[in-house]
Amino acid sequence: MIDKISSATSTPLAPLEFSETLTSWQKTYGRNDLPWQQDVTPYRVLVSELMLQQTQVTTVIPYFKRWLQHFPTVKALADASEDEVMALWQGLGYYSRARNLHKAAKFVVQELNGQLPENAEELRDVPGVGPYTAGAISSFAFNKPAAIVDGNVKRLFCRYFGIEGDIASAKVNKTIWSYAERYTPTFDNRRYAQALLDLGATVCTPRSPDCQQCPLKTSCNALATHRVDVLPEKKAKKKTPTRSGYFLLDINDDGVMLTQRSGNGIWPRLWCLPEILEPLETAPIHGRFKHVFSHYKLEATVFSLPADQSGQRVPIEQLDNYGLPAPIRKYLNTLCT
Repeated sequence: MIDKISSATSTPLAPLEFSETLTSWQKTYGRNDLPWQQDVTPYRVLVSELMLQQTQVTTVIPYFKRWLQHFPTVKALADASEDEVMALWQGLGYYSRARNLHKAAKFVVQELNGQLPENAEELRDVPGVGPYTAGAISSFAFNKPAAIVDGNVKRLFCRYFGIEGDIASAKVNKTIWSYAERYTPTFDNRRYAQALLDLGATVCTPRSPDCQQCPLKTSCNALATHRVDVLPEKKAKKKTPTRSGYFLLDINDDGVMLTQRSGNGIWPRLWCLPEILEPLETAPIHGRFKHVFSHYKLEATVFSLPADQSGQRVPIEQLDNYGLPAPIRKYLNTLCT
């Protein structure tokens, strides 16, 4: 695939030509019918951007639609309880995003009169809004010039500009942001930002990128130097450790005993089967489940045993009203089938 493109050079396009090339490509080949691209509002962009962090578009779409049905405005979200928020987010993972979104809504209503600011710098004051999200809201919601750098943009820029070094390092991150700021146009920013994300997600992919279809193929450094499979550079991954977990299943005709976890550790503030620190040698084992986190694998054992009554007994038919970790919900769902 790479060898067939012999006209590539290592000289990048000038910023204006670069942005015009991308926006022209996006009009024809980009994604233009995503739910958050319709009836664009700052709130809808905020919701979509936090949901899309570390999550695929196809996974986010149904969650986004349900979210807007329950919380159609920033005030509706600000007025909701944490349990309502977590119950609707369950299964999407990375639950800190839901809490950040809830905090952001409260801040916007209480401190900003219900209006998200247009400027990326001012957006950084909103809880849970970092540099990328601020740029995305400014670009997508207000069509304002703002640099955006997410995983797709990092990969695209490392290849296109031939940026070497560990992509997770501060030095490389600074270099990428420098290019992002320099190459951000002063007009049509909504389409330009979308073009960057679309090109990274659909063409300049992590594995097997489709260089033949890339609008930047004639000026891509990695392609010209046969380093598409090398850039961006990453440190070798460490082996993911495995940890054991032990939970209690206390269920009767009145429901299942759940406890709300603390704000620290895994699944903070979610409702869960009571967890114990050590396995119970004499208690009957009800079942087992596995779950993969970003930094380790959990191998869990569930014991059939009455739990401490400090929890809350929840009828099975009311579980949808509680925010449960996905593997716990999946395990409990097997009891109903």
